[in-house]
Amino acid sequence: MFDVVTGGAGFIGSHLVDTLVAQGNEVLVIDSLCAGRKETIARHIDSCKARFVKKDLLDDGWQDSIQGADRLFHLAADPDVRQSAVNPDPTMQNNIMATFRVLEAMRRHNVPELVFTSTSTVYGDAAIIPTPETYTPLEPISVYGASKLACEALISAYCHSFGMKAWVFRFANIIGSRSGHGVITDFIQKLEKNPAELEILGDGKQTKSYLEVHECIAAMLFAVGHARGTVNTFNIGSEDWIDVKSIAEIVTDEMHLPSVKFTFTGGERGWVGDVPRMQLAVDRIKALRWKPQLGSRESIRIAVKAMLEERLQSP
Repeated sequence: MFDVVTGGAGFIGSHLVDTLVAQGNEVLVIDSLCAGRKETIARHIDSCKARFVKKDLLDDGWQDSIQGADRLFHLAADPDVRQSAVNPDPTMQNNIMATFRVLEAMRRHNVPELVFTSTSTVYGDAAIIPTPETYTPLEPISVYGASKLACEALISAYCHSFGMKAWVFRFANIIGSRSGHGVITDFIQKLEKNPAELEILGDGKQTKSYLEVHECIAAMLFAVGHARGTVNTFNIGSEDWIDVKSIAEIVTDEMHLPSVKFTFTGGERGWVGDVPRMQLAVDRIKALRWKPQLGSRESIRIAVKAMLEERLQSP
C-alpha cells in the first residue's frame, strides 16, 4: 500500500505516519513545515520508511510525486478557528484552495481514495446534542468551519464525478502529544508565564468533547477498512464532554500548582466562532463495531501529561 499524507509532519499527521509506517506501508509525506515539524517524522525518513517532500500545496512541484498512490490522507490545513475570525484569507487559501489542488492532482494521477479530516464546527450551534452526521442545517459560525464544509462539498463532487472514494471525518477536539495549539497549550503557556493566575476565555462553562490522538487515528483507520461507500462521513469523538474550567483544574493539577487563581473574560463564547456546547454522536462508527475507549476527562489528563513531558524534553 502506497499512502500519501499531506500535513504529515503536523500534530495528527505525524501520529498517522507513525501508524502507517508501523503497518509496513510505503509512505510519502508532503508538508510545507509552516506548522509541522520534520523532527516528528525524522526517524522514518532516516530509516527510508517514509519519503518527505517539502512543498506548499498552493505551489506546484509536488503533484507528480503522488503518481501511483493507493490512498491520500489530506490533513494539511490551517487549523486555527480563532485566527480565522481575524484574518480569513489564510484559512480560505490553505483549506479550500489547497483541497481543490489535492483533488485535481488525484484526478490527473488516478489516485482512487481520499481520507479527509474535517471538523465538528461544520455543525455550528447544533440544536441536537450529541450531534449525528445527518444533522441539518449545517450552518457553521466560524470561517474555519465554513472552509471545511466547502471542502466536504468539493470532495463529494469529485468522488461522484470522477469515480473516487472518500472518507470524511468530523473531529471533536483531538488532543495529545505534538499538539501546538488549543486550550491545553494555551493554559500551559499562560501558567508558565504566571503560575499564580490563569485567564480563561469566556465563562469557563463551555462544554465539549475531547479525544486523545491515538484513539482518533485508530478510529480513522478502522472506518477506512470497514466502510466502502462513495463518500463515507463519520463523526469521531468521545461519548461524553467536559467543561473548560475542569480542563484548567486538570492542567494546574498536573503542573503541581494548587493555588492558581482563575479569572474569566466572560460570555458563553471564548472567542468569535466558538461553539459553547459540542458533543458528537458516534453511533455510525459504533455500528461498524468500533467505539472510543477513552472519555474526555481521561483524554485530557493523558494529553496534559504527554505535552508537559514534551516541554521538559525540548531544548
